[in-house]
Amino acid sequence: MDLILEGLSLTFTLESLLAICIGVAAGQILGAIPGLTASMAVALLIPYSFYFSPWVGIPMLMGMFKGSLFGSSITAILIRTPGTPAASATVLDGYPLAQQGKGGKAIRMALYASVFGDSFSDICLIFFASLLAMVALSFGPAEYTVLIAVALGSLGMLSSRPAWKGLIAMLLGVAIGIIGLDPISATPRLTFGNPELEEGIGLIPMLIGFLAVSEVFRQMAGSIADLSGRAIRYSTVREDNRVSWPEFRSCLPVLLRSSAIGTVIGAMPGLGSTVAAFIAYGEARRTSRHPERFGKGALEGVAAPEAANNAVSGANLIPLLAFGIPGDIAAALILGAFMIQGINVGPLAFSENPVPLYAIYGALLIANLVNLVIGLGMTHIARVAFSVPRRLLLASVLVIASAGSYALRGSLFDVQLVMLFGILGYVMIRFGFPTVPLLIGFILMPLLEENLRTVLLLSSTYDEGILFVFSRPAFLSLSGLLALVLSVVVWRRRRRGPTQPLSDS
Repeated sequence: MDLILEGLSLTFTLESLLAICIGVAAGQILGAIPGLTASMAVALLIPYSFYFSPWVGIPMLMGMFKGSLFGSSITAILIRTPGTPAASATVLDGYPLAQQGKGGKAIRMALYASVFGDSFSDICLIFFASLLAMVALSFGPAEYTVLIAVALGSLGMLSSRPAWKGLIAMLLGVAIGIIGLDPISATPRLTFGNPELEEGIGLIPMLIGFLAVSEVFRQMAGSIADLSGRAIRYSTVREDNRVSWPEFRSCLPVLLRSSAIGTVIGAMPGLGSTVAAFIAYGEARRTSRHPERFGKGALEGVAAPEAANNAVSGANLIPLLAFGIPGDIAAALILGAFMIQGINVGPLAFSENPVPLYAIYGALLIANLVNLVIGLGMTHIARVAFSVPRRLLLASVLVIASAGSYALRGSLFDVQLVMLFGILGYVMIRFGFPTVPLLIGFILMPLLEENLRTVLLLSSTYDEGILFVFSRPAFLSLSGLLALVLSVVVWRRRRRGPTQPLSDS
């Protein structure tokens, strides 16, 4: 109890609370602007959080992420431009509601569903992450190697159709991740004689360029009309701009079911919020008494995907905190912030650093409440945010991206990397290659290499060589579970035939 109170005391300081409010407000504004996704907003502002203490910078980052998730749904509802791939499911019923002049009702429902899903997954994180960590304590380098390899392979296979594009993107991310000096022999790898590359590719320049700048290039390729702002039509009827209690109560079963779906999917690395949003939307339509309303402006069609994709945001911290493995881009960004702030995650974190984790839990719950309060105000200023011409927005993003990457190390080479990865991301988008496998491959490659090399070094100390891993109960259990899951997936695919890709990103 003393440790819990100490952690919460860090969260309830005036500086931390103010940082959460600023982060949520900034996240909602940036997420609501077309072209700035939730991950992009966090990636752009991560460098500036390093100038604060961990208990100010990280809560601000968490609040920014939660706020930007809701903000991205505003673009999906009002102008049919989802800020994130997960918000694509919100378009299906949110945009028809906006066309009917009920954009305010749709945005409020998205806000309530987002806060509900966030809170549901955060509570599950608080109660179940430590249990997973107890299991993870039995994991060693061999188990981590298998887990990371399977995560990379499944992510590459499931992120696109055809699957070979996802695998190529994942392998490209792995190749970029090994650039620099060999961690054991200090031999340069893929540096091409450039001393700037001996330290490896920086995480922040890579993320900013690949997420933000590539999107700028993609939108700059559009017509002049597309770069101009679009008007927003709101109904003057009060009932069309609010969600009544009977309407919310009718959506409550959908919210509970969708939050549970998002939490389960978020706890499994490699799937992500897009999968959760569309599965929850399909389940809500299947169980609805009036499925014919879906796609025409059903309120449940907004509540289901928003609750599910926001539930992923808290649940994807479960594998991050328990195993040190990010479940998606957002978790990877948060992992990068933890690492640079000197906070270690993984099984030992619950025994070595419990106070930081309790502080994180408190910040998550407070951010949900702040997100609700500020989000109610955002429904009134949404039209002001969208009045900015898109051509001015794109120029601003380039300036922020360059300044953010330069501020981290004061290196112009990082600015060049931002532009280079922006071009690479744009080319991949144009040719239909998913970007998520590359990012996760880049982030997980050092961890995979470290554990694989440790296994190989340990094998030299055993008479049976590499086969010593089969004497570990945790390795056998994990391998058996993965084999069972793989068998079920293959059997279902053969039974149902070809399926659609799980993610467009």
